[in-house]
Amino acid sequence: MQLKTITYPACPGGPAHKWAPGAECCPGRMQSSRSKPCSCPSLKLREVASMYFTLVAAFLVILVVALQGSAPRQSDFPYKVPLDPQGLLELSWNVSYPEQAVNFQLLIKELHFGLLFGMSDRGEFENADLAVLWSDGHNSYFGDAWSDAKGQLHMDSQQDYQLLGARRAPEGLYLLFRRAFSTCDPKDYLIEDGTVHLIYGVLEKPVHSLQAINVSALHGGLQRVQLLKPNISIPQLPRDMQTMEITAPDVVIPSQETTYWCYMAELPEGFPKHHIIMYEPVVTAGNEALVHHMEVFQCAADFDSFPHYNGPCDSKMKPERLNYCRHVLAAWAMGAQAFYYPEEAGLAFGGPGSSRYLRLEIHYHNPLVFKGRRDSSGIRLYYTATLRPYDAGIMELGLVYTPVMAIPPGEDSFILTGYCTDKCTQLALPSAGIRIFASQLHTHLAGRKVVTVLARHGRERQVVNADSHYSPHFQEIRMLKEVVSVFPGDELITTCTYNTEDRSRATVGGFGILEEMCVNYVHYYPQTQLELCKSAVDPGYLHRYFNLVNRFNDEEVCMCPQVSVPQQFYSIPWNTFNRDVLKSLYGFAPISVHCNKSSAVRFPFSDPKSDDFWEELSAVNYAKPQGNTRERQRGRCRPRVPLHPQGLAVICSGFNSKALKTTTIKTLHLPLISPKSRFRDVSAGQTPQQMGSGLELSPGAGAP
Repeated sequence: MQLKTITYPACPGGPAHKWAPGAECCPGRMQSSRSKPCSCPSLKLREVASMYFTLVAAFLVILVVALQGSAPRQSDFPYKVPLDPQGLLELSWNVSYPEQAVNFQLLIKELHFGLLFGMSDRGEFENADLAVLWSDGHNSYFGDAWSDAKGQLHMDSQQDYQLLGARRAPEGLYLLFRRAFSTCDPKDYLIEDGTVHLIYGVLEKPVHSLQAINVSALHGGLQRVQLLKPNISIPQLPRDMQTMEITAPDVVIPSQETTYWCYMAELPEGFPKHHIIMYEPVVTAGNEALVHHMEVFQCAADFDSFPHYNGPCDSKMKPERLNYCRHVLAAWAMGAQAFYYPEEAGLAFGGPGSSRYLRLEIHYHNPLVFKGRRDSSGIRLYYTATLRPYDAGIMELGLVYTPVMAIPPGEDSFILTGYCTDKCTQLALPSAGIRIFASQLHTHLAGRKVVTVLARHGRERQVVNADSHYSPHFQEIRMLKEVVSVFPGDELITTCTYNTEDRSRATVGGFGILEEMCVNYVHYYPQTQLELCKSAVDPGYLHRYFNLVNRFNDEEVCMCPQVSVPQQFYSIPWNTFNRDVLKSLYGFAPISVHCNKSSAVRFPFSDPKSDDFWEELSAVNYAKPQGNTRERQRGRCRPRVPLHPQGLAVICSGFNSKALKTTTIKTLHLPLISPKSRFRDVSAGQTPQQMGSGLELSPGAGAP
């Protein structure tokens, strides 16, 4: 295929790079408020218009005849994922960190009249960054485009999808192009660490121009991947390495969009302790687009046996005991490669104190509702009897699974934070510390962002893992780009952001899929007794919040002892005051810290805080003048925003019965409490939470 090339004007003092008037010329530089933009030549409007249309016309490469050629080598593009459920579009890519760019190879097995490929914030076709290949029935064109809030396509004045070539092979058309992480173009998507929502659309009829493409009429979809894979070396594998395949035999994939399939496997009797050093997916050929993710869980050693089962995880026929198989041994999601443990560590399984029973869980995503498709997918474990110096461990960070942490309805960005405090790590970690090498973030359906940071001496030192485009439908164990060292006295702070705009009542914390979690399962070595380091707001302070809502709102919130915390949240009228005070409560009230051993026994410590603020707030009395409205009779309380330097100020006001003017009765201050001093011991009578599971547990399994 003959490809026309173009020469771009050069940035002053820099290499040749594409640019547009008013855009920054910053090749290879991540967008940052601290970055100084390159200066671009100053041009007159007529010259700008002329150069723009010349540039666009030159870049629209005419693909007249696809030459026969061999397919690109697979080793050049190590990461691969099917874009569509039928597997007709296959994306492969590699990452060049020195050049700060991603190189794409798109295999189109059945090309009609074009294709849209791109990225957007949550997988929408609106406000998307796109590479477009289209045909008018005679000629074919390629260009960098963007869509506006209405889905209308526009040619980008800065062409940042660089077409590298196209070639025909027996299996279809290969399209090769590249894209920089950051382009300094406000219309372009910034490629970051974490999840990227890829979108595609197939043009089934010829179009005469880019603007004639109707996005809403396209046959398209989305695929989630981690584009920026870590550039880490593969450890050398031992000679005595053995393999074990945990696969579900001959499953007939149900003809429904979503299925969680559970299969029980069993280790040989007397299986001694081994180290898992690597695992990889085993996906039945032809089902690559249907197998969304898979996990292998080890069952609790408390039971001598577990029943055999091979069926849907949400079936009423599934034995209840399978819910006790929750310790993650391996997890894979579409687009992920093999997972390697560091040379000095391995994940122990087998031997005394370890259950012989394993549960495989497969998530089938079948949006086209194929019928009769058979599958025997699973995970292949690589293990060795030659134990490595360290056992690897899994520690659970974030929020306790409890309804005291809740999100009001109608929130576009509600933040909850869980703490693994300095006192917990001081008690539980060895003096030499631990090394975190992998991480798996987890929320339920309302989760939008998750981040865990390491703090030392009250200052943030390092991001452990972050995903600004997190999706609960795409969760995998991710190798970290660099190992994070955690020492006694350090803090690990996990923050989750939720969106509940589509919900009409509060979302509480818990195991159900419509409840919420905020978890980071960190993989580390050497293994310690600490298996769970999480927090939640102190329940006593939440009780006072309910009292406050009941006192200062017209609606009655039932405070009866028999009413559960979720029911109390469901009965709250979610006005601005109740929302703001709840945010302030979660931000400043003392917390209960769960610092638990693997036996669910907690490390004991306590640091209770003063209750003066809530006692003073509860003592506020109103003079209730006569009037025709409830507002005049009751008055109002509201938090002062922004926060006062002294802390949270709640202003309680009443109404003057004659002038109907608001007068401030009392202003109360809750002193700011730093996170490191906010914790208290788990309240008496509460059961410490045990280690949870990994990725997405099945509906009906009593877990996410």
